[in-house]
Amino acid sequence: MIPASGAGTASGAGSGTGTASASGTGTASASGTRTASASASGTDLADDLRRLGLRPGARVMAHASLGGTGLGADALRDALVGVLGPRGTLVVPAFTPENSKTSSAHLARIAGLTQAQVRAYRERMPAFDPELTPSQGMGALAESVRTAPGAARSEHPQTSFAAVGEGALELCSGHPLTSHLGEESPLGKMCGEGWEVLMINVGFSVCTAFHLAEYRIPKPLLRMYECVVKVNQSVLPGGRPGEPQGEGWTAYEDIALDDSDFAEIGRSFPEDRVHRGRVSGASAMLFSLPAAVDHALKWMTENRR
Repeated sequence: MIPASGAGTASGAGSGTGTASASGTGTASASGTRTASASASGTDLADDLRRLGLRPGARVMAHASLGGTGLGADALRDALVGVLGPRGTLVVPAFTPENSKTSSAHLARIAGLTQAQVRAYRERMPAFDPELTPSQGMGALAESVRTAPGAARSEHPQTSFAAVGEGALELCSGHPLTSHLGEESPLGKMCGEGWEVLMINVGFSVCTAFHLAEYRIPKPLLRMYECVVKVNQSVLPGGRPGEPQGEGWTAYEDIALDDSDFAEIGRSFPEDRVHRGRVSGASAMLFSLPAAVDHALKWMTENRR
Protein backbone atom coordinates (compact mmCIF):
# COMPACT_ATOMS: atom_id res chain seq x y z
CA MET A 1 0.00 0.00 0.00
CA ILE A 2 1.62 3.22 -1.12
CA PRO A 3 -0.01 6.41 -0.03
CA ALA A 4 2.46 9.02 -1.07
CA SER A 5 5.16 7.71 -3.35
CA GLY A 6 5.24 8.19 -7.06
CA ALA A 7 6.20 4.56 -7.65
CA GLY A 8 3.16 2.49 -8.31
CA THR A 9 -0.41 2.98 -7.25
CA ALA A 10 -1.66 2.90 -3.71
CA SER A 11 -2.51 -0.63 -2.74
CA GLY A 12 -5.80 -0.26 -1.02
CA ALA A 13 -6.00 3.28 -2.25
CA GLY A 14 -6.59 1.78 -5.62
CA SER A 15 -8.29 -1.47 -4.80
CA GLY A 16 -10.02 -0.70 -1.54
CA THR A 17 -12.35 2.03 -2.61
CA GLY A 18 -15.57 0.08 -2.73
CA THR A 19 -18.67 1.45 -1.10
CA ALA A 20 -20.78 -0.60 1.22
CA SER A 21 -24.41 -1.52 0.88
CA ALA A 22 -26.70 -0.20 3.56
CA SER A 23 -28.69 -3.39 3.53
CA GLY A 24 -28.44 -5.43 6.69
CA THR A 25 -30.20 -8.68 5.94
CA GLY A 26 -28.98 -11.59 3.89
CA THR A 27 -30.58 -14.08 1.57
CA ALA A 28 -29.53 -17.62 0.80
CA SER A 29 -29.35 -19.51 -2.45
CA ALA A 30 -31.24 -22.75 -2.96
CA SER A 31 -28.11 -24.62 -1.92
CA GLY A 32 -27.91 -22.66 1.34
CA THR A 33 -24.84 -20.63 0.38
CA ARG A 34 -25.07 -16.83 0.39
CA THR A 35 -23.99 -15.05 -2.75
CA ALA A 36 -21.42 -12.26 -2.72
CA SER A 37 -24.12 -9.70 -3.48
CA ALA A 38 -26.31 -10.70 -0.55
CA SER A 39 -25.86 -8.97 2.79
CA ALA A 40 -25.45 -11.08 5.89
CA SER A 41 -26.69 -10.74 9.42
CA GLY A 42 -24.23 -10.09 12.21
CA THR A 43 -24.47 -13.72 13.27
CA ASP A 44 -23.75 -14.95 9.75
CA LEU A 45 -20.74 -12.66 9.45
CA ALA A 46 -19.37 -13.78 12.80
CA ASP A 47 -19.79 -17.42 11.82
CA ASP A 48 -17.97 -16.81 8.53
CA LEU A 49 -15.11 -15.04 10.30
CA ARG A 50 -14.74 -17.86 12.83
CA ARG A 51 -14.71 -20.45 10.04
CA LEU A 52 -11.92 -18.46 8.41
CA GLY A 53 -9.87 -18.80 11.59
CA LEU A 54 -10.44 -15.63 13.62
CA ARG A 55 -10.43 -16.25 17.35
CA PRO A 56 -11.13 -14.22 20.52
CA GLY A 57 -8.12 -12.16 21.56
CA ALA A 58 -6.59 -12.09 18.08
CA ARG A 59 -4.97 -8.93 16.75
CA VAL A 60 -5.80 -8.33 13.10
CA MET A 61 -5.00 -5.80 10.38
CA ALA A 62 -7.85 -5.78 7.86
CA HIS A 63 -8.06 -4.79 4.22
CA ALA A 64 -11.42 -4.86 2.48
CA SER A 65 -13.04 -3.66 -0.72
CA LEU A 66 -16.77 -3.83 -0.11
CA GLY A 67 -18.07 -2.61 -3.45
CA GLY A 68 -20.37 -5.20 -4.98
CA THR A 69 -20.26 -7.51 -1.97
CA GLY A 70 -23.41 -6.34 -0.20
CA LEU A 71 -21.41 -6.10 3.01
CA GLY A 72 -22.10 -3.09 5.21
CA ALA A 73 -18.97 -1.48 6.63
CA ASP A 74 -20.36 -0.95 10.14
CA ALA A 75 -21.87 -4.44 10.24
CA LEU A 76 -18.54 -5.97 9.22
CA ARG A 77 -16.64 -3.86 11.74
CA ASP A 78 -19.03 -4.84 14.53
CA ALA A 79 -18.81 -8.51 13.57
CA LEU A 80 -15.01 -8.35 13.62
CA VAL A 81 -14.94 -6.61 17.00
CA GLY A 82 -17.46 -9.11 18.36
CA VAL A 83 -15.44 -12.13 17.24
CA LEU A 84 -12.15 -10.67 18.50
CA GLY A 85 -13.71 -9.86 21.86
CA PRO A 86 -12.53 -7.40 24.53
CA ARG A 87 -8.93 -8.69 24.41
CA GLY A 88 -8.64 -8.46 20.63
CA THR A 89 -7.60 -5.55 18.42
CA LEU A 90 -8.67 -4.50 14.93
CA VAL A 91 -6.54 -2.11 12.86
CA VAL A 92 -6.89 -0.69 9.35
CA PRO A 93 -4.67 1.49 7.17
CA ALA A 94 -6.13 5.02 7.23
CA PHE A 95 -3.80 6.54 4.68
CA THR A 96 -4.10 10.04 3.18
CA PRO A 97 -2.30 9.86 -0.19
CA GLU A 98 -3.57 13.23 -1.40
CA ASN A 99 -1.40 14.96 1.23
CA SER A 100 1.60 14.94 -1.07
CA LYS A 101 3.12 16.59 -4.13
CA THR A 102 4.11 13.36 -5.88
CA SER A 103 1.46 10.71 -5.23
CA SER A 104 -0.79 9.52 -8.03
CA ALA A 105 -3.79 10.73 -5.98
CA HIS A 106 -2.38 14.27 -5.76
CA LEU A 107 -1.29 14.34 -9.41
CA ALA A 108 -4.81 13.35 -10.42
CA ARG A 109 -6.15 16.31 -8.41
CA ILE A 110 -3.94 18.84 -10.20
CA ALA A 111 -4.16 17.35 -13.69
CA GLY A 112 -4.96 20.05 -16.23
CA LEU A 113 -4.22 22.98 -13.90
CA THR A 114 -1.82 25.78 -14.78
CA GLN A 115 1.30 26.29 -12.66
CA ALA A 116 -0.38 29.23 -10.94
CA GLN A 117 -3.45 27.13 -10.20
CA VAL A 118 -1.29 24.32 -8.83
CA ARG A 119 0.49 26.73 -6.50
CA ALA A 120 -2.83 28.13 -5.28
CA TYR A 121 -4.25 24.64 -4.80
CA ARG A 122 -1.26 23.55 -2.72
CA GLU A 123 -1.42 26.68 -0.60
CA ARG A 124 -5.02 25.80 0.29
CA MET A 125 -4.33 22.15 1.12
CA PRO A 126 -5.22 21.52 4.78
CA ALA A 127 -2.79 19.97 7.21
CA PHE A 128 -3.37 16.42 8.37
CA ASP A 129 -5.45 16.19 11.53
CA PRO A 130 -5.55 12.66 13.00
CA GLU A 131 -8.92 13.33 14.61
CA LEU A 132 -10.66 14.86 11.60
CA THR A 133 -8.93 14.05 8.30
CA PRO A 134 -10.73 11.22 6.48
CA SER A 135 -8.72 8.39 5.00
CA GLN A 136 -8.52 8.55 1.22
CA GLY A 137 -9.12 5.56 -1.03
CA MET A 138 -8.89 3.06 1.81
CA GLY A 139 -12.50 1.95 1.58
CA ALA A 140 -15.62 2.00 3.72
CA LEU A 141 -14.34 -0.41 6.39
CA ALA A 142 -11.33 1.80 7.08
CA GLU A 143 -13.56 4.83 7.60
CA SER A 144 -15.91 2.81 9.79
CA VAL A 145 -13.06 1.82 12.07
CA ARG A 146 -11.51 5.30 12.04
CA THR A 147 -14.78 6.90 13.15
CA ALA A 148 -15.78 4.21 15.66
CA PRO A 149 -16.24 5.27 19.29
CA GLY A 150 -12.96 4.93 21.15
CA ALA A 151 -10.86 4.47 18.01
CA ALA A 152 -7.22 5.57 18.03
CA ARG A 153 -5.24 6.83 15.06
CA SER A 154 -1.52 7.28 14.53
CA GLU A 155 -0.20 10.73 13.62
CA HIS A 156 1.65 10.10 10.37
CA PRO A 157 0.29 12.63 7.84
CA GLN A 158 0.46 10.15 4.94
CA THR A 159 0.38 6.59 6.34
CA SER A 160 -1.64 6.63 9.54
CA PHE A 161 -3.37 3.57 11.01
CA ALA A 162 -6.67 3.46 12.92
CA ALA A 163 -7.42 0.87 15.58
CA VAL A 164 -10.09 -0.26 18.02
CA GLY A 165 -9.80 -2.71 20.87
CA GLU A 166 -7.25 -3.56 23.51
CA GLY A 167 -3.98 -1.66 23.15
CA ALA A 168 -5.23 0.51 20.27
CA LEU A 169 -3.86 3.73 21.76
CA GLU A 170 -0.45 2.21 22.50
CA LEU A 171 -0.24 0.76 19.00
CA CYS A 172 -0.97 4.11 17.36
CA SER A 173 1.31 6.22 19.54
CA GLY A 174 4.72 7.32 18.34
CA HIS A 175 4.53 7.07 14.52
CA PRO A 176 7.62 8.99 13.31
CA LEU A 177 7.45 11.08 10.16
CA THR A 178 10.49 9.29 8.73
CA SER A 179 8.99 5.81 9.13
CA HIS A 180 5.97 5.48 6.85
CA LEU A 181 5.72 1.71 7.27
CA GLY A 182 8.97 0.76 8.97
CA GLU A 183 10.04 -0.75 12.25
CA GLU A 184 8.99 2.30 14.28
CA SER A 185 5.55 2.50 12.70
CA PRO A 186 2.44 0.66 13.91
CA LEU A 187 3.14 -1.88 11.15
CA GLY A 188 6.53 -2.65 12.66
CA LYS A 189 4.92 -3.07 16.08
CA MET A 190 2.28 -5.41 14.64
CA CYS A 191 4.93 -7.58 13.04
CA GLY A 192 6.91 -7.80 16.26
CA GLU A 193 3.78 -8.80 18.17
CA GLY A 194 2.74 -11.53 15.74
CA TRP A 195 -0.43 -10.03 14.28
CA GLU A 196 -2.57 -11.52 11.52
CA VAL A 197 -3.75 -10.02 8.23
CA LEU A 198 -7.35 -10.32 7.02
CA MET A 199 -8.14 -9.55 3.39
CA ILE A 200 -11.72 -9.46 2.11
CA ASN A 201 -12.43 -9.12 -1.61
CA VAL A 202 -8.87 -7.93 -2.29
CA GLY A 203 -5.64 -9.63 -3.34
CA PHE A 204 -1.99 -9.47 -2.36
CA SER A 205 -1.40 -6.43 -4.56
CA VAL A 206 -2.79 -4.34 -1.68
CA CYS A 207 -0.96 -6.15 1.12
CA THR A 208 0.43 -3.37 3.30
CA ALA A 209 2.47 -5.87 5.33
CA PHE A 210 4.83 -6.41 2.38
CA HIS A 211 6.05 -2.81 2.73
CA LEU A 212 7.82 -3.60 5.99
CA ALA A 213 10.11 -5.93 4.05
CA GLU A 214 11.28 -2.94 2.01
CA TYR A 215 12.85 -1.53 5.18
CA ARG A 216 14.69 -4.79 5.81
CA ILE A 217 16.32 -5.40 2.43
CA PRO A 218 20.03 -4.53 2.16
CA LYS A 219 20.65 -0.91 1.18
CA PRO A 220 17.06 0.10 0.44
CA LEU A 221 16.48 3.02 -1.90
CA LEU A 222 15.59 6.33 -0.27
CA ARG A 223 13.62 9.32 -1.55
CA MET A 224 12.21 12.62 -0.38
CA TYR A 225 8.56 13.10 0.55
CA GLU A 226 6.54 16.25 1.19
CA CYS A 227 3.25 16.83 2.99
CA VAL A 228 1.23 19.48 4.81
CA VAL A 229 1.37 19.26 8.59
CA LYS A 230 0.52 21.19 11.69
CA VAL A 231 3.86 22.64 12.62
CA ASN A 232 3.43 21.89 16.32
CA GLN A 233 2.86 18.15 15.72
CA SER A 234 5.29 15.91 17.56
CA VAL A 235 6.16 14.13 14.30
CA LEU A 236 8.01 17.18 13.02
CA PRO A 237 11.79 16.98 13.43
CA GLY A 238 12.62 19.22 16.39
CA GLY A 239 8.99 20.18 16.87
CA ARG A 240 7.71 21.08 20.33
CA PRO A 241 4.08 20.03 20.91
CA GLY A 242 1.91 22.70 22.46
CA GLU A 243 3.37 25.63 20.55
CA PRO A 244 0.84 26.47 17.82
CA GLN A 245 2.64 27.73 14.73
CA GLY A 246 0.06 27.16 12.02
CA GLU A 247 0.33 24.82 9.05
CA GLY A 248 2.92 24.30 6.37
CA TRP A 249 4.73 21.92 4.07
CA THR A 250 7.53 19.77 5.39
CA ALA A 251 9.97 17.49 3.59
CA TYR A 252 11.62 14.33 4.88
CA GLU A 253 13.50 11.26 3.67
CA ASP A 254 12.25 7.69 3.89
CA ILE A 255 12.28 4.40 2.02
CA ALA A 256 11.18 4.58 -1.63
CA LEU A 257 8.00 2.53 -1.30
CA ASP A 258 7.02 0.41 -4.31
CA ASP A 259 4.07 -1.97 -4.47
CA SER A 260 4.33 -2.75 -8.19
CA ASP A 261 5.47 -6.34 -7.58
CA PHE A 262 3.22 -7.17 -4.63
CA ALA A 263 0.84 -9.29 -6.68
CA GLU A 264 3.78 -11.40 -7.86
CA ILE A 265 5.11 -11.69 -4.31
CA GLY A 266 1.68 -12.86 -3.20
CA ARG A 267 1.46 -15.50 -5.93
CA SER A 268 4.56 -17.19 -4.50
CA PHE A 269 3.39 -17.01 -0.87
CA PRO A 270 3.03 -20.65 0.25
CA GLU A 271 -0.60 -21.71 0.03
CA ASP A 272 -0.34 -23.69 3.26
CA ARG A 273 0.29 -20.40 5.11
CA VAL A 274 -3.04 -18.91 3.99
CA HIS A 275 -6.50 -19.67 5.39
CA ARG A 276 -9.02 -19.09 2.62
CA GLY A 277 -12.77 -18.81 2.92
CA ARG A 278 -15.80 -16.64 2.24
CA VAL A 279 -17.29 -13.80 4.23
CA SER A 280 -20.89 -13.30 3.14
CA GLY A 281 -19.89 -14.83 -0.18
CA ALA A 282 -16.88 -12.54 -0.71
CA SER A 283 -13.46 -14.15 -1.00
CA ALA A 284 -11.32 -13.82 2.13
CA MET A 285 -7.81 -14.67 3.31
CA LEU A 286 -6.26 -14.82 6.77
CA PHE A 287 -2.53 -15.23 7.33
CA SER A 288 0.34 -14.38 9.66
CA LEU A 289 1.72 -10.87 9.26
CA PRO A 290 5.30 -11.85 10.23
CA ALA A 291 5.20 -14.79 7.79
CA ALA A 292 4.10 -12.44 5.01
CA VAL A 293 6.92 -10.00 5.80
CA ASP A 294 9.50 -12.80 5.92
CA HIS A 295 8.32 -14.14 2.58
CA ALA A 296 8.36 -10.68 0.97
CA LEU A 297 11.86 -10.00 2.30
CA LYS A 298 13.19 -13.22 0.81
CA TRP A 299 11.48 -12.53 -2.53
CA MET A 300 12.69 -8.93 -2.70
CA THR A 301 16.25 -9.87 -1.77
CA GLU A 302 16.33 -12.43 -4.58
CA ASN A 303 14.39 -10.58 -7.27
CA ARG A 304 14.57 -6.81 -6.88
CA ARG A 305 17.43 -5.04 -8.57
